[in-house]
Amino acid sequence: MKIGAWILWTAVAMAFGVVVLAGYFVEWQTLLELRLLFMRWAILLSATALLLGILNLLAAHLHKVNLQESGWPYSALLIIILLGTLVLGLVFGPDNRVVLSLFEYIQLPVEATLMALLAVSLAAAGVRMVMRRRDVYSLIFISTALLVLLGTAPWPFGGAGLSATFGWLRNWLAQVWAAGAARGIVLGVALGAVTTGLRVLLGADRPYGD
Repeated sequence: MKIGAWILWTAVAMAFGVVVLAGYFVEWQTLLELRLLFMRWAILLSATALLLGILNLLAAHLHKVNLQESGWPYSALLIIILLGTLVLGLVFGPDNRVVLSLFEYIQLPVEATLMALLAVSLAAAGVRMVMRRRDVYSLIFISTALLVLLGTAPWPFGGAGLSATFGWLRNWLAQVWAAGAARGIVLGVALGAVTTGLRVLLGADRPYGD
């Protein structure tokens, strides 16, 4: 019985995967409509999974508030803000000025603060790494970080020439080396996703059950 259920779910997954994959290569109207229908189902299931994740988050933090565990005021603040944002979004809509102001004056400053802290933390970690392990890679890391910081930060006392020079170096590092590395990472992620999809499609991996 267990083997029969495994074969059934594997066959269903393979059938859906073949239809969606073939819809990108075969110009057949029925196949295209089936592909769009299956993708809408996948989006609906993803939204349902997101909703279940939010409910699980609320339940975990409510449990923490009820027991008054360590850090429970932060959990209470998270619940209040989450429910308040959800109610405002449902009542006024996502394009309302009130809802957009929450993101503009709360979400974006918090993200900018976290990015600034990340930059300082990386610089401090780089200095600590150079102090402990003085090799070529450590020196390249800390030199690159300093060049990016000097090219991004404003220069006082009329340092326009230095600012332009370091700004050019920062752009060169970002557009040549960093962009090339990012493309390599994206290609690796794409190849990994394709490999995982093919393993699921061929029945080698079964994330939908035992």
